[in-house]
Amino acid sequence: MTTSTLNHVAYVLRGNLVTAAAAAGTALLIAVAILGPWITPYDPIASNVSIALQPPSFAHWAGTDQLGRDIASRIIAATRLDLLIAASAVSLSFVVGALIGSLCGYHGGRVDRWIGRVVDILMAFPLFVLAMAMVAALGNRVENIIYATALINLPFYIRFARAEVNVRRNLGWVEAARASGNSHFQVVTHFLLPNILPAMAVQISLNLGWAILNAAGLSFIGLGVQPPTPEWGIMVAEGARHITTGKWWLVAFPGLALMLAVLCFNLLGDGLRDILDPRMRT
Repeated sequence: MTTSTLNHVAYVLRGNLVTAAAAAGTALLIAVAILGPWITPYDPIASNVSIALQPPSFAHWAGTDQLGRDIASRIIAATRLDLLIAASAVSLSFVVGALIGSLCGYHGGRVDRWIGRVVDILMAFPLFVLAMAMVAALGNRVENIIYATALINLPFYIRFARAEVNVRRNLGWVEAARASGNSHFQVVTHFLLPNILPAMAVQISLNLGWAILNAAGLSFIGLGVQPPTPEWGIMVAEGARHITTGKWWLVAFPGLALMLAVLCFNLLGDGLRDILDPRMRT
């Protein structure tokens, strides 16, 4: 990354403290996901029923669950899995959706109309219900959760890329790119896609938050990652059984981690748009 790019990023973050806070929170999440195995104070799946359901203390600052497992260690360990699912699903849906949508918007014609109808049909379904059906049919493995989450995000990228490219395909600089000897595929991938990336940055950031919620929701209803694997949705589901007995920490801390992760990605979108937009550099 060049010095001018770093200066531009710093300028955007200084001008928007909310974006700066969201970027710091996102960086912290990524650091926890990477360093998780080395910073967890206890084994996240080791049980010790003699200390079950203890409230937060100096030894276990987020308390322990019904099996005596340290909640803080499980939250830290779950960060890697939840971010991996979200990043993989959004990357897959973005790459496939942006390419399909751009090609459709550029060429138009019958294929464009057919893909448009397929996208409309997909968006007509309740998206979480569609993800539930996919995972129930394919099995609740991590890769199937990623595929289901990517599929329900796919229509957004197809429609967005199609609309943005359709507006730009007859502009002068696109005509110049074609006249320079570039193939249609090169025009789309080398010129049009990079041009619409800043406009898609907000959608990417929002979808990361939605993907985390989707994975947690599937786990909450028993169709996602299975116990004893640490995952925020599982922890909330297990803690909900004890919430009426006053064991508030079983739900509060995993729910807080989930809320902060989604909030950071949602708030980061506007900052990404400003950072990636070349017009902001002038």
